[in-house]
Amino acid sequence: MAEEVLIDPGKTRGHLTSSLLAVAFLSSFGSSMLYGYNLAVVNSPSQYIKDFFNQTIVRRHGSGVDEETLTLMYSFTVSIFAIGGLVGSLTVRMQVTRFGRKGTLVHSTVLVFIAGVLMGFSRLCGSPEMIIVGRFITGIHSGIALSVVPMYLGEIAPKNLRGFLGLVPSIFICIGVFIAQILGLHELLGKEEHWPLFFSLVVVPTFIQLMLLPWFPESPRYLLIEKRNIHATITALKWYRAKGNIQAEVEEMQEEQRSLSSVETVSVLQLFRDPSVRWQLVTVIVVNAGMQLSGIDAIWFYTNDIFENAGIPFNQIQYTTVGTGAIEVIAGLIGCFAIERVGRRPLMIGGFTFMGVCCAGITFSLLLEAHISFMRYISVACVVGIIAGFCIGPAGVPFLMTGELFKQSHRPSAYIVGGSLNWISNFAVGFVFPFLQMSAGAFCYLVFCGVCVGVAAYVFFIIPETKNKTFMEISQLFALRNACEIENQSLVTSGQLALKKMNGYGALVHVVDVDKKEKAETQ
Repeated sequence: MAEEVLIDPGKTRGHLTSSLLAVAFLSSFGSSMLYGYNLAVVNSPSQYIKDFFNQTIVRRHGSGVDEETLTLMYSFTVSIFAIGGLVGSLTVRMQVTRFGRKGTLVHSTVLVFIAGVLMGFSRLCGSPEMIIVGRFITGIHSGIALSVVPMYLGEIAPKNLRGFLGLVPSIFICIGVFIAQILGLHELLGKEEHWPLFFSLVVVPTFIQLMLLPWFPESPRYLLIEKRNIHATITALKWYRAKGNIQAEVEEMQEEQRSLSSVETVSVLQLFRDPSVRWQLVTVIVVNAGMQLSGIDAIWFYTNDIFENAGIPFNQIQYTTVGTGAIEVIAGLIGCFAIERVGRRPLMIGGFTFMGVCCAGITFSLLLEAHISFMRYISVACVVGIIAGFCIGPAGVPFLMTGELFKQSHRPSAYIVGGSLNWISNFAVGFVFPFLQMSAGAFCYLVFCGVCVGVAAYVFFIIPETKNKTFMEISQLFALRNACEIENQSLVTSGQLALKKMNGYGALVHVVDVDKKEKAETQ
């Protein structure tokens, strides 16, 4: 017979299969890790890049420029990455609807190869413009990846592992930062002649991802709800799940599908006009903007300058920076393994609060270090504290929450809103911070302190816990606050489901109905 009965759900709790883990690692390694790498890669060779800019200007125009102009050019080179990220994030809805979640990640790899070639040959061609354009293109790729990777992992993960898999990308972001810090050591690629190679190494993890990721299935939710391809959905679920977990998840997806007025993805404008997701949208805006305005990008972009201002000897700064990278990875691992035990709220509230305290600590330590010598070490400890607090929760939970708070039709546009705010805030901090630091001195960190405390308070009073809940259950949590009701149609709650192949796709039917049909045919 052309009918396949789904496994009866003896267990509704999903298990971490090798396929799930492989996809999480592979998609994060070739996409999310590049975001972290590109954040930190500009730190170590900053002076070499400024010298290259100045030498090129002298060669073209016969005279150089002052230090302030070089700082402006370097800040633009750093921040153009965020502008590219903004452009990339705005294309997410169109791409994930057309190519799927996995397909979008595979198609976007071409951007990294183009950027790697431009940056790698920029000095050979004597063209600073190639660095800037290359940074812009890598930003486009990161803007796509930062939204699509957590969306993909959130949709293939069982509800009890969604938090764990959702934070895997943030761990790889930290690993990317750490790798850039290690390779930036003077003993490795931190010399003047090596910085083009340093920038172009982004092509290596992307090539590995391109070779392996296409062999894995697309998101089952995308296949069922948007493509209505039930046969492919069942195949993908069997690939990602252990036996006994398929039926309950198919029913939950069907419930979500029936609750949608249309399977078409809504636009950003429609998202803002929809009263049923008002507070979810406000939450995405607050946590994504707050994640960047917390000052973490200022710490990552200008770590060496911060340590130099704190009085750390120049020859020790690079090793201190690498040490902070190791702490990032450890903190990210702690958050990843803790999230399914303690939930999303404690990691967000604790992380932002601790970051706020450390930002205030940097201000006071920098003000007092002229009078108390050991305060310079307090400021370094506060920098480490900000990084650790960020990586434990705020680094990854906002991306996870953006996917959890919305149903299938609204999710791509929600990632556009969250991603756009993320990148706009990233650009603002990266571009403004050097000048804010020059004008406000140590007091500039109090701005970040206020943002961190404000976001922590918002999470405490507004956001419910979403741990181990389905997307429909999370929508119900916000229904009262949004003053609306979620359409909840009756479901098949018992028995088995069968896959009946029809024209290569298939349809889910209740086993009882199949039995009745078979009896009628035999009579």
